[in-house]
Amino acid sequence: MEAKAQARFVRVTPQKSRRVVNEIRGKRALDAVDVLQYAPQAVARDVKKILESAIANARYRAEQDGVRFDEADLKVSAAYVDEGPTMKRIQPRAQGRANRILKRTSHITVIVSDGKNEKGA
Repeated sequence: MEAKAQARFVRVTPQKSRRVVNEIRGKRALDAVDVLQYAPQAVARDVKKILESAIANARYRAEQDGVRFDEADLKVSAAYVDEGPTMKRIQPRAQGRANRILKRTSHITVIVSDGKNEKGA
């Protein structure tokens, strides 16, 4: 069983997001939640919400399919950050000049699975 959760247009740079997402990739889902709970980065709160949503999606899918569900079996099978659109802003500078400010966004995706192959059905 596999479940996915995605947050789009998160207002944090993809580079900062990837630092956090790389820490949870491949871990058991419950261990990853614990890691994110105490991570000092601000984006860890967003990634934790996405991971909890993916776990809830897996629970819902198991109920729909009538399959036994145990959170302890879930593992973060894939987690990645894609770059979203960049908002371009202008900052006034001395002598009539202007600097460009790039406000980057991220699309964060987390996929959890229990490692069992469902192709047999």
